[in-house]
Amino acid sequence: MREKLSKPKFIFISGGVISSVGKGIFTASLACLIESQGYKVEAIKIDPYINVDAGTMRPTEHGEVFVTADGFETDQDLGSYERFSSMITTQNQSLTTGQIYLKVINDERSGKFNGKCVEVVPHIPQEVIKRICKVQSEKNADFVLVEVGGSVGEYQAFPFLEASRMMKGLGMDTAQIHVGYIPTPTMVGEQKTKPIQESIKKLREQCGNPDFVVARSHDALDNVRKQKISMSSGLPLSHIISAFDDDLIYRIPLNLANQNLHTNLLHLFGLPFDMNNCLKEWREMVAHIEKLQSGDKIIKIGIVGKYFSNGNFSLSDSYISVIEAVKHASWHNDNNVKICAINAKDFEDKIKDIDYLKEFDGIIIPGGFGDSGISGKIEAIKFCRENKIPFLGLCLGMQLSVIEFARNVLNLKDANSTEFHPSTTNPVISLLEEQLNNVSQHHIGGTMRLGSYTARLKAGTIVSGAYASLTTTERHRHRWEVNNKYRADLEAAGLVVSGVYEQKNLVEFIELPQNKHPFFVGTQAHPEFQSRFLRPSPLFNKFISAVIKNKG
Repeated sequence: MREKLSKPKFIFISGGVISSVGKGIFTASLACLIESQGYKVEAIKIDPYINVDAGTMRPTEHGEVFVTADGFETDQDLGSYERFSSMITTQNQSLTTGQIYLKVINDERSGKFNGKCVEVVPHIPQEVIKRICKVQSEKNADFVLVEVGGSVGEYQAFPFLEASRMMKGLGMDTAQIHVGYIPTPTMVGEQKTKPIQESIKKLREQCGNPDFVVARSHDALDNVRKQKISMSSGLPLSHIISAFDDDLIYRIPLNLANQNLHTNLLHLFGLPFDMNNCLKEWREMVAHIEKLQSGDKIIKIGIVGKYFSNGNFSLSDSYISVIEAVKHASWHNDNNVKICAINAKDFEDKIKDIDYLKEFDGIIIPGGFGDSGISGKIEAIKFCRENKIPFLGLCLGMQLSVIEFARNVLNLKDANSTEFHPSTTNPVISLLEEQLNNVSQHHIGGTMRLGSYTARLKAGTIVSGAYASLTTTERHRHRWEVNNKYRADLEAAGLVVSGVYEQKNLVEFIELPQNKHPFFVGTQAHPEFQSRFLRPSPLFNKFISAVIKNKG
């Protein structure tokens, strides 16, 4: 790492033309690039919705809910930041309109404004600035990247863009990067820059001209289009960046580096850079993946979930951390991977026969809530257990594994979770007392078991071998637990409890012995949240290793 900067730098990333333009992956890639130059980088995501956090939002509408180490439910972009860099995000790195307005209103109610008339401007932007500076101070960051959700021109984004303008006026070192969309209409057949020009104009009206424009498009931007954007924005051609589609998102930092984004950005701040020390290990890993993609070593992994569709469209963002964790582990095990989304409801509605799972080398059941698709998932778990298909159950996936085992091995045919059947006579999955109170009083948001918890692992198990330790710390997001009243019977019947949260004696990991099954493991945690491009999750790594070995 370099010596700490005497004055921190703040970079705002805004978006235009359409939502989901790719600001999150761009911000993560930029963090990767700046970090490669020896600077300490942190990133903040600002979401313009009124929700206080992302925990109560439907994954099919907003994508995966990511969980920070300190137990905050956030937008999925924080997961991208972590996968692309060394940062470990906290709740302060996730801002929403709801949080900011709630804080300002509470301050007004408690008299902290000393009788002033409290207004959207300047008081809302001032609170935003406080939050941004708090992250910089707490993390001692050289650079703070601030991704502003939504699109410029929307009224929700105005206070946050105003904050960037005010910070510049206060003498802080700031830069503005605008990510806009360049469409190529099918019947026209050429890239059209007018939408991004209009987007830049809206940005200029709100907080001034950007320092860089990132043109998001299907194909690489040509010089004709770059010159048009340069002329309309008043920026040099070197500050017009082409962010074209790439089927490997981890190549994006390299694409940006090849256009000297990081060197020009550091030059803007008058900072040094090292052309010979830029993403060496990252480049080697990308080259390794490219070699794998041209080879014939491939495994097929099925994810049996229910958050896959929104209207007529199929979505992958609902399980993005799981998908990326599978890729990380597969590449590090020298295999390419094909990941298939399997809707659990298809087994219930007989759209698919359960024998369909024989096509896969491994099956994952991810987390989720509610009773939709549950019987289909339990059927899939039973099939994997009986047919010795490598299986990994995450959170709800582990709970359903316990239910399936209780029903079909312990012969408790009505075994269930009180989440799905509150009056079941055999609640093998149930709520802790404090969670009963939360549910009964409708305290839903932010009241689950959230964040990092440490488990004590049983020696000689698959799980302890995966972590090469007798303890591990993983992140959680759940409300229901394995009911300890049934634990002795489950273990006597052959289910191994391989990890426990000792403070409350809660089951964290379960598995079947390796002489009974090549790999059957469930965890109450979400190990996918800590998987990174250059450092895969140990549990996913062990799962993929077992898949490859079982495939032969």
